[in-house]
Amino acid sequence: MDETRREREWTALGARGRLVVGTAVLLRTGTAGTAATAAAQATGEPHFANERLTYRVSVSKFGTIGRGSMTAGGPVDVRGTMTWALRFEFQTRVGPVKVVNRTESWFDAQRGASLRFHKHEKHPLSTHDESVELFPAERRWEAADGASGESPTDMPLDELSYIYVLRTLPLEVDSTYQLNRHFDAARNPTVIRVLRRDTVQTPAGTFPTIVVEMRVKDTRRYKGDGVLRFWFSDDDCRVPVRMESSLPIVGSAVLTLESRVHIAGHIAAQPR
Repeated sequence: MDETRREREWTALGARGRLVVGTAVLLRTGTAGTAATAAAQATGEPHFANERLTYRVSVSKFGTIGRGSMTAGGPVDVRGTMTWALRFEFQTRVGPVKVVNRTESWFDAQRGASLRFHKHEKHPLSTHDESVELFPAERRWEAADGASGESPTDMPLDELSYIYVLRTLPLEVDSTYQLNRHFDAARNPTVIRVLRRDTVQTPAGTFPTIVVEMRVKDTRRYKGDGVLRFWFSDDDCRVPVRMESSLPIVGSAVLTLESRVHIAGHIAAQPR
């Protein structure tokens, strides 16, 4: 399916507020915002190319406790495919315990698929490490711990690349999208509800936003479905200016945007 047809189908279904069983992804390059965004559009790069977002992190039980960041560096060659090295990271200390969340995804923006996924988490009660190679054309994945499985699509995603794909959807208020694109079939479906428009004040400025709820299946982290909420800027760039999730022991975590910059040249890729 070509990109024009994908865009037409997403827009037509989303605008009516119907349930959308999504396999396609919009790979749009936003025209609003900075000169760097316009340059990305001219080169065919995604609008998040070489973007660095920084956040203030607070939790319900302890207040402001640290800083976090999201970056999209590259491009990086993964098994002969050029990808964007997406990285989310925050770390802080709750009393004597260090809390760390570092997630990496190597995302093929042309295909709309992840090729590699790494995760390291350290919380008061647990430590978790995950390293997965994804093979979209073969609809399969292999983890470093020996686990493997079939993917339900040739455009598989992981939990970090899902956020970047959300930034490409039409996001019509009162629409619901169901995507069966997590590389691990047991983690599907992911259900996205577009709740409302809102205005959010952040250290980076005041933003008109679209509020989106993402309901995920993750039995390791949540007893039932996990719920994440995003406040995306209401423009073509769909910058996540506020994010809410939950962490063991420390409670609800809120990330609030402090700055957004595009790095001249390329952000160096993170070590594999």
